[in-house]
This record gives sequence, C-alpha cells and structure tokens, in this order.
Amino acid sequence: LREAQLEARSTITASSFPPVVIMVGIVESVTDLIGRTPMVYMKKVIPEGGAIVAAKLESMEPCSSVKDRIGKSMIEAAEAAGVITPGVTTLVEPTSGNTGIALAFLAAAKGYKAILVMPATMSMERRIMLKAFGAELVLTDPVGGVKAALDKCAEIAAATPNSHVLGQFDNPANPKVHYETTGPEIWQDTDGQVDILVSGVGTGGTLTGCGRYLKEKNPSIKVIAVEPTESPVLSGGKAAPHKIQGIGAGFVPKNCDMNIVDEIIQVSSQDAILMAKRLALTEGLMVGISSGAAAKAASEVAGRPENKGKLIAVILPSFGERYLSSALFDVERAEAAALTYEPFVPK
Repeated sequence: LREAQLEARSTITASSFPPVVIMVGIVESVTDLIGRTPMVYMKKVIPEGGAIVAAKLESMEPCSSVKDRIGKSMIEAAEAAGVITPGVTTLVEPTSGNTGIALAFLAAAKGYKAILVMPATMSMERRIMLKAFGAELVLTDPVGGVKAALDKCAEIAAATPNSHVLGQFDNPANPKVHYETTGPEIWQDTDGQVDILVSGVGTGGTLTGCGRYLKEKNPSIKVIAVEPTESPVLSGGKAAPHKIQGIGAGFVPKNCDMNIVDEIIQVSSQDAILMAKRLALTEGLMVGISSGAAAKAASEVAGRPENKGKLIAVILPSFGERYLSSALFDVERAEAAALTYEPFVPK
C-alpha cells in the first residue's frame, strides 16, 4: 500500500489540478508559510529585575521547527543551480530529526523522494513523522553520533542513482536563509532594540545567519552560543553523549562562524529538560529540549547585573510534541499510562 501511495504521488503534476485562483491571504503551497514566526516575552522563567527576554517561536513553523527554513532554502538553492529535479532526484541527508522532518515534508510537497539517516537515539515521534511524509528512514548506531549518520549518508548516496546530499552542516544556503529572514525578523520585531542573541548550535546556521545580520545592524550586539555541558566541543572539550536533541553535534560545523560568537554557555541535559518543563507549566510554551537549553542560557544571561534592562532575543527551535517519547516527558508518560477509570454503570 505504501509503495502504491508513493507511486501515485510521483505521477501528480501541475496539470493534475484545475487552475489556481489567487486570493489574498491564501498561499499557493505549504512551503510559502515558512518564516515570519512570532516573538513573545518570557517572564516567569526569567529573574525579576534583570534583562527582558523575548523568545522567537520557531516552534510555530508549518512543520514545527526552525529547520523548515533551511530545508526550503537548501532545496531551492539546489533547484536554482540545476542539480536537483522533482520526480528525478532522491534527496539523501543525515539528520538529528528536525532537518529530516523539514526535508520530508518539503519533498512531499515538491515531488522528491527522500532518504533520511538518523541516530537511533532520536525520538520515536521523529521516526513516525518521517515515515508519514513518505521518506525512507535509515537508523545508525548511537555510539557513532552524528558522525556515523554522516558516513552512512555518504555510503547511501554513492549507491543511489540520481541522489543528492544537501549537506546542512556546510551548505551556505543554511546560514543564508537566517541572514535573509530570521535575523531581519528579530531586528524588525524588536524595533532594532535587541542587545543580545542567544541560540543553540546544531549546524550553526541559525546562530551564524542571525548573528551576522544583527551585528551588521549593530556591532555592539552580543551573540551567545549554547552547547551541552556533556559535549562541550565549541569550548574546546571532547564530544560525548547527551540528551539535548538537535544541538551538540560533536564537532564544529563549517556553518558555525565562531568569529561572531562573543560567549559560549554550557547547559546540562538535565537543566535543559527542567527548563523545557518549566516553559510548558509556567509560560504555556510547549517546546523541545534544545529550546529548554536556550531558555536556560537566556535566563542566566538575563540575571547578570550588567544586563539589567537590556533586551535578549532567544531562539526556541522546535515544538515539544515531537519529544513525548523522550526523557523530557518520562514522568508525564508514566503518569498518563497509570491513569485508570471507573467502570460505566448505566442508570
């Protein structure tokens, strides 16, 4: 059945549909909904009397993560260069989950086949979403981390005709889209008053693109990178396992421009999880573990006396629902499973 569904999708062309009537407020494709995410003040998880913190809710992208931006940017850059073609090219990419999901939904919308390679430690929700969009999923040994996924990706691409690896870790279309969209959005939404940018580092694209743009607008803006305490590679330490899915790749990506980074803050997996829980319980923000890490770092920076009254922008990269099977919701999952009910007795 699944093969039949994918085959049917591959035969759909623009001529399969009636002419589109353009209406104000209705976009032509789901891909046109990417970007222009809102910002919201965080108050209850931030120390009183310190800096003001505004969160950029990338969790409100069409497929619920900041990676929607780079997925679209990388695919469209490759299309413009003539190296990929819908219905012909197979997209192959290593991912910790969110980029893979972005590529899977974009591949479905644009007519590509996608093969995503992911460490087996990533959440079950990620696996299911990739399959739901029709992508082929290959898992790698968690011991090898992202490096194992990169190696497997190269192996698959070499054996797959008409394949193309977009390469999120070194593809310039990654930071470019943040320079052209995310950074300007933050600048506009803060009326140019932002003083500090806080962002986790996975591929480094968000931090680099936003940081470059904001520093060009105001060189005094500080850019702060967030990485796992357990794997402090940006700080010069050794790569090691951690639970903050989406950041801490275990190496310094080419797309991470350390020259614009003013400070690196390490956040432990446990602190990231606890902050993500607090965001849901006190701010009503359902976000993932890497968002918890970024918010924890932003809270620390906000509490410094020298930052009193300053405006901090923090990137919250993804929605929390795709982490329900992860360590983030161990307690809630157990409580939900233990719930009982009273037998129904007709009256």
